[in-house]
Amino acid sequence: MPSQSDQLAPPEYLAHIGENHEPHWLRDHLVEVAVAAQESAVHIKSEQWAYLAGLWHDLGKYRPGFQQYIRQVNGHDAHIEGKLPNGIDKTHSAAGALHALRAFESKFSSQLGVHGSAALARVLAYVIAGHHAGLGDWVAGLDTRLHGTGAINSEREYREALAACSEHAPDLLMLPDTFSCQAALAEIPGPKSDQPLTTSLWIRMLFSALVDADFLDTERFLNGRKAESRRGFEPLAAFVDQLTAHLADLALKTEQAGRSNEPVMQARTNVLRQCLAKAQLEPGVFTLTVPTGGGKTLSSLAFALKHAQAHGKRRVIYAIPYTSIIEQTADVFGQIFGVEQVVEHHSQADTDDRSETSRSRLSCENWDAPVIVTTNVQLFESLFAARTSRCRKLHNIANSVVVLDEAQLLPPEFLQPILDALNVLVTYFGVTLLLCTATQPTLGNSQRFDPRQNLRGLPPAIPIVDDEAALFAALKRVSLEWPADLHTPLSTEALVGRLAQHACVLTIVNTRRDAAEILKALDAATGDATLHLSAAQCGQHRADVILEIRKRLQQRRDGTDLRALRVVSTQLVEAGVDIDFPVVFRALAGLDSVAQAAGRCNREGLLTTGAYGQVVVFVREVPKMLHHIRTAIQATRTVIQSGVDPLSPSAFEAYFPHFYAGFDSRDKHNIVKDLKKNSRFEFQFRDAAAKFKLIDDADQATVIVPYVGTSKASIEPLINKLRSGDTDRWLMRSLQRYTVTVRLKAITAWQAVGDVEGLVPGVYLLIGELRYDARLGLLPDGDMLNPASLVQ
Repeated sequence: MPSQSDQLAPPEYLAHIGENHEPHWLRDHLVEVAVAAQESAVHIKSEQWAYLAGLWHDLGKYRPGFQQYIRQVNGHDAHIEGKLPNGIDKTHSAAGALHALRAFESKFSSQLGVHGSAALARVLAYVIAGHHAGLGDWVAGLDTRLHGTGAINSEREYREALAACSEHAPDLLMLPDTFSCQAALAEIPGPKSDQPLTTSLWIRMLFSALVDADFLDTERFLNGRKAESRRGFEPLAAFVDQLTAHLADLALKTEQAGRSNEPVMQARTNVLRQCLAKAQLEPGVFTLTVPTGGGKTLSSLAFALKHAQAHGKRRVIYAIPYTSIIEQTADVFGQIFGVEQVVEHHSQADTDDRSETSRSRLSCENWDAPVIVTTNVQLFESLFAARTSRCRKLHNIANSVVVLDEAQLLPPEFLQPILDALNVLVTYFGVTLLLCTATQPTLGNSQRFDPRQNLRGLPPAIPIVDDEAALFAALKRVSLEWPADLHTPLSTEALVGRLAQHACVLTIVNTRRDAAEILKALDAATGDATLHLSAAQCGQHRADVILEIRKRLQQRRDGTDLRALRVVSTQLVEAGVDIDFPVVFRALAGLDSVAQAAGRCNREGLLTTGAYGQVVVFVREVPKMLHHIRTAIQATRTVIQSGVDPLSPSAFEAYFPHFYAGFDSRDKHNIVKDLKKNSRFEFQFRDAAAKFKLIDDADQATVIVPYVGTSKASIEPLINKLRSGDTDRWLMRSLQRYTVTVRLKAITAWQAVGDVEGLVPGVYLLIGELRYDARLGLLPDGDMLNPASLVQ
């Protein structure tokens, strides 16, 4: 492969220009990106492809017009296509794509034919042509740009770049001798596989390797100090040692407290022991089915780190269903490893690519740390993304351990493409998958009378817990009270009457509107200040409320503060929030939600010996628009009427088929069809990305709220940095604890009255403080006494 020492002429062509007019030579950039992409592609076994992608990605910058343009504009963003004044001289990504097509036709047409060589070259055409604008569709997209109505400009770009490069650096244009047809085909995974997403996901992984290499090389030039800061992570072995020490310390404290022989503690010890033992097994798919309160979080992390160490995996990616509770898991991990050692990546941390700058490009995450805590939305939307910022991290998923916490919350309408992508990760990219939950879903192959209900599932999974039924029996700590009628709603007045009888009670409902109504009525009936948790609060606000709840629960146990403690929450409290109430009321929902609510009741088994906590299920109206919840409720009714123990593993084996049957399709938007492998390498990447939205964020924006909280820490310095145009990813990580997602319609209205200020594209600062309530969080109209104003 060519190296910098091979250059044939002085590097007189520019790739970038720095703030102080220092040059970043084009040849250096191409070779450095090629080498870096090659190294990144080791774990996807595609080094040759990645090297060529890097070598040719900015070939169009050899154009005289571009060189003149970048010198005239002389700014950080001059190299970004579509960023500055219109004009074809700045475009440069089509030249490398066309060169790949021509080079492959010249080299391989005798072996593959013209059409075969062209199809093979499309691999590079996708990743090179998309390294600024993102992966495109082939039909009515890249095909049109390279061969159709857009070909005049693309051909001109290539012709001009080819002439300059042929004169000054002809070696860059040549296919390496080692890049043979057989070798190229061998690096494409799964040609005979029955998994439909093998080729398209591989191309996206290759795209990721190129984009990350390009971003990092640009970052080293534009901001070497920031690039150096990326190197601060401990090796994975250090994480294993720290977790081992932490677990030993917890065991010692449990023993000193005289609790080692309690059933809950013994069950947790047993789960951890089996996790550590099974970590030595060969990579694949595993399930950890543990009742809530069984020590699932730390035991799953112990499995993941030990398995990664035993099998040379690079990192652990811990995916959580809700942005609203990701902070707790990140806090737990941060206390063990150090906050700076754990990458906590929300969806809100991403700025809007619709107005991309060099700074926004450098702020996006590439998951270059040993431990990542993220959301299902961030993980799965990235696996189907077209945007450069979303795809950048993908090659770093290869050869990792992926833990899906609360796996039952995978969305049914997207279940087939998700499972297809996970299958490819496990089969071809060295991923070990751990499905972690108290309510394990049914995710194997299934054939139904209605073919729309069929499912290509995951391969047979290895259960980590040997006797799940015995574990659930040992950890039974609650009694469930079901309403006599599962269809008739309980009025707010009647519900509050029951809640007021309990001095310490948690109530969980399905919507923010319902929570606000109950909270207001409960305040009025008791004269006490009811605590509240919902996604309308920023992450730091929720963390402070949870801390207050835990403190007061402990004080009640100690007898030092016997004030009434009543909490009304939405369902976000059910996924990973470790609180322990003697009584929990749960609005009727999916059986998995009822079980998760039960996990917040007598969680530690601290009630009088042999006493059970009390879980009361009640019925509330559910708006027709909330199809997901209404379908889950109907599946719950069906299972409960069968007489099965509603908290046993067998109940969920029965529940999930009923739940999934309530949806017309496992691939509602035909995403797999857009990405299904074919001999022509024709994929609709952009169409699929637009369809794969677990949360429809097209009309949403991120609002930073001026929340102070118990820490009294000011975020003003961080906001000032953002105002100055700094979108450094470390800054976005710091601010994401103070963000709430809001509809753009509300943002437009608030801007009209001066209540929000736009900081960077897609990110706003709340100025109107009356819109953020001390208990309910962000309110669309600023009136906490009007629950009808709350967004569902």
